[in-house]
Amino acid sequence: MDGPPSVESLHLLHRAHAERVPYECLEIWLGRSTTVDPAESAARIIRGRGGYCYHLNGAFSEVLRELGYRVTRHVGGVQGRPEDPAGATGNHLVLTVSGLPDPQNPGGEWLVDLGMGDGLHAPLPLVAGTYRQGPFTYGLRPSEAEPGGWRFDHDPRGSFAGMDFRTAPARMPEFAGTHEFLSTSPESGFVRVATVARRDAGGTDILRGLVLTRAGDREHSLTAETERDYFEVLADVFALPLTDVTPAERAALWRRLWTAHEKWAADRG
Repeated sequence: MDGPPSVESLHLLHRAHAERVPYECLEIWLGRSTTVDPAESAARIIRGRGGYCYHLNGAFSEVLRELGYRVTRHVGGVQGRPEDPAGATGNHLVLTVSGLPDPQNPGGEWLVDLGMGDGLHAPLPLVAGTYRQGPFTYGLRPSEAEPGGWRFDHDPRGSFAGMDFRTAPARMPEFAGTHEFLSTSPESGFVRVATVARRDAGGTDILRGLVLTRAGDREHSLTAETERDYFEVLADVFALPLTDVTPAERAALWRRLWTAHEKWAADRG
């Protein structure tokens, strides 16, 4: 993007990324290993894939730095349910950008986060308050779990309760251990459920297993009943044609998804 760093350009970059690069954990379900290295993540994104917070925010931080933005990585923690413990557990990588004041944010610090799935569409001023983005309302306030840190409260319709993060800078190797757990442990939500998400101005599309849900400007859900339906949803809704996946890998992925879906349906009962 031409020109020096600006609030307007930061918002344009964030919105474009949110709308075009999917949040997804399909590498896990394909049996492929990944790292938290931003260069590796960026190369995968360029090939038409996505990732989760370590991948998306890690790669985006490098893009911002190359464009001249003052970006800092932070240790964060996503709280799935209100009753879950809050705090920066390390299961989330957060970005802030500084040095970009505007009339609504004279301090010039911004929360930049593309790794929350159905979270932000655009940056938020790092100022305590309530913010509206499309159909969703978010909150920012001092963290009660992390002294000196911040708390993001998700919209009640969101897929998680909130997120805390520390203000101290973090380095990517700090996330390697938790990434290993999230990508391999049977207790990991990414291992249990193949999730894909995409945020746009009007709402969010989330594919959990074979169930596609739209929240925001309209509300609906459907289930992909066939292998063809599933891969068409990935391509049409999430711009994720999986051109890097062989026919054999597609077939194996579908079998895993269908088995998990049948177990989920039986458990619901």
